[in-house]
Amino acid sequence: MSAFSDEIIAVHQLTGGEYQKIVSLLGREPTYTELGIFSVMWSEHCSYKSSRLHLKKLPTRGKLVLQGPGENAGIIDIGDDYAIAFKIESHNHPSFIEPFQGAATGVGGILRDIFTMGARPIAVMDALRFGPLDVPRNRRILEGVVSGISHYGNCFGVPTVGGECVFEPCYNGNPLVNVFALGIFKKDEIFYGKAEGIGNPVIYVGAKTGRDGIHGATMASGEFTEESKQKRPNVQVGDPFMEKLLLEACLEAMKTGAIVGIQDMGAAGLTCSTCEMGSRAGTGVEIDLKLVPQREVGMTPYEIMLSESQERMLLVAEKGREDEVFQVFRKWGLDAVTVGVVTGDGILRVKNHGKVVAEIPNRDLADEAPLYDRPHTKPYRPAPYEAPPLPDRTGHLKTDLIALLSSADICSKRWIWEQYDYTVRTNTVAGPGTDAAIIRIKETGTSIAMSLDGNARFCLLNPREGSKLIVAECCRNLSTVGALPVAATNNLNFGNPERPEIMAQLVESIEGIAEACAFFETPITGGNVSLYNETLGEGIFPSPVMGIVGLLKTAQPLPMHFQNSGRTIILLGGLGRCDAIRFGGTQYAKVIMKGLWGLPPALDMDYEKRVHAAIRQIVAEGTAESAHDVSDGGLAVALAECCFGPLNTGASIDLDSELRPEFLLFHEGPSRILVSTADPERIFHIAAEKGVQAVSIGVTLKGRLRITNRSMTWVDSELTALRECWQASLEHLLHQS
Repeated sequence: MSAFSDEIIAVHQLTGGEYQKIVSLLGREPTYTELGIFSVMWSEHCSYKSSRLHLKKLPTRGKLVLQGPGENAGIIDIGDDYAIAFKIESHNHPSFIEPFQGAATGVGGILRDIFTMGARPIAVMDALRFGPLDVPRNRRILEGVVSGISHYGNCFGVPTVGGECVFEPCYNGNPLVNVFALGIFKKDEIFYGKAEGIGNPVIYVGAKTGRDGIHGATMASGEFTEESKQKRPNVQVGDPFMEKLLLEACLEAMKTGAIVGIQDMGAAGLTCSTCEMGSRAGTGVEIDLKLVPQREVGMTPYEIMLSESQERMLLVAEKGREDEVFQVFRKWGLDAVTVGVVTGDGILRVKNHGKVVAEIPNRDLADEAPLYDRPHTKPYRPAPYEAPPLPDRTGHLKTDLIALLSSADICSKRWIWEQYDYTVRTNTVAGPGTDAAIIRIKETGTSIAMSLDGNARFCLLNPREGSKLIVAECCRNLSTVGALPVAATNNLNFGNPERPEIMAQLVESIEGIAEACAFFETPITGGNVSLYNETLGEGIFPSPVMGIVGLLKTAQPLPMHFQNSGRTIILLGGLGRCDAIRFGGTQYAKVIMKGLWGLPPALDMDYEKRVHAAIRQIVAEGTAESAHDVSDGGLAVALAECCFGPLNTGASIDLDSELRPEFLLFHEGPSRILVSTADPERIFHIAAEKGVQAVSIGVTLKGRLRITNRSMTWVDSELTALRECWQASLEHLLHQS
């Protein structure tokens, strides 16, 4: 007879088999506190029990990689004795239940992942996914999420330098909030989350523990139901000002040399930090909960161990040097108290006023979590392969372009990013609205370029090929600003992995990312998996998000907007090819034809890589006046975006192609970059050297965008009219009645 009912075990999101494994490992029935500890550490969110087997397929090593997956953040060498730490995390479920705090604490959590490594956070990006804005609830969620991100980042003092925002009906009940953060430090200042040194004190620092966030990790590992609103207490409450104090105190304490290991209390709170630090070092940790600073009375051991209260860290210090640590935290007005000790028995031992309430081998929690090779069949896809009849819209191309520029996915996101302080710390060289953000490293002559991309429509049509296209676009964005892509992180957002057709989406996506990252030489240094993104049985599209970093010399950035009249416009990579099947995942198909079908665009990775090399050389030589990659919305949208600069410089384009007009203007084939130049011959020469096409398609001119095809006018408009609909659309959609 089990000590707990089937209902209690199910509430902890453990299966009967998993519970029996716990009993077998312990050799006895668990206590209630132990049941809670196992439930969070064995949750999908913490253990990756459905994805771990497949994540091993990802390339994780490279000549610049100093730390790959397995720590709080990945680390790469950027030269001159400096390194950067970076990672992406999700806060999807909390942001649905409580948008402001869910998004805010998502930012806070990823920032702690960075500075727990010893790095000072210097940049944040976010990838956001919401349901359509004609649904009032989606508008409220968007406004709450954006407010939460801006509140936390602005108060903490880290610039939010870019990101993306997409709208699809599949996110109605499951918005996605993925946050990508990056920090800098010297290579000899890296800290790890290890509880080393038997007899060393374990020190709790930061905010007091409350009841907020209890079972946040298990909540993030299940589908949403009608009762999900009742899980509001599972969402943490953040205090960015305290986190700023915690950052400064931790970095200062690290400089004393008294700290042996450090770990943030993120998902699963005190449970995760204690057992993971012990597991990494092969040691045990013993703590007494009576010593844990608490802001609420009467908290049980279960509540203290599972609380995900924010702005807390766990340190291991050298024995006898505790006072050096305490002095630093007292200076910053933060709690710092010894709550336990490192032991040599490999056991997580939790006492409450001297009485043992949990005693579990660390290995059982961290390494013996279930590992499932879940069945996977063909990836789920509700979209047909066959293309519908395509009407002749030659006479409506200008109207179609305006509709695309006004659509929620493509229109200006200025309303969002103007709420962020994207220049704080004065390192931002290129911020929101550009192909890739650029952050200068003042201590060296190097800058870091950051790109964040996803395309769930492509991944629904073919998860493997769609994921490869995301990696290619990220690397293309970096190359367009002159950066060499060097390393990546990923956030894998999917539905219920217990459904074989959804598990197949995840497997195919991982394998596509693995193939592309190996080819483009961008090893994965860490990331996040967010599963069970389903509400009432309705899952999201497969939504992997890639964050890739690149290196370049610090210089004035190449603008994406056309600069001067009379310059030649070249489409590096060529006009591309398209047919009806490869057109079904485009924004044109979504906005104009209201459909989704077929296959994603075809990707030739070798050709794509040569385009990257060509544009990097063009940028390095200073041959181009502007550069912008062609992606969402195709060539016509990219041209319009190039025209929307402060100088109001437009373009006169003449396209000579046999492609259908809508294919030519709006297909989203990869490997293409728009370049304006006063020296076209040099660009043609570089392109020929790299074995890629370079097509002269027109010239720049003031105030208009004109697109013709063999003397037939397709689009002719003043830039003001196009720009106004592009700029005003998001606010209009948000404030509709």
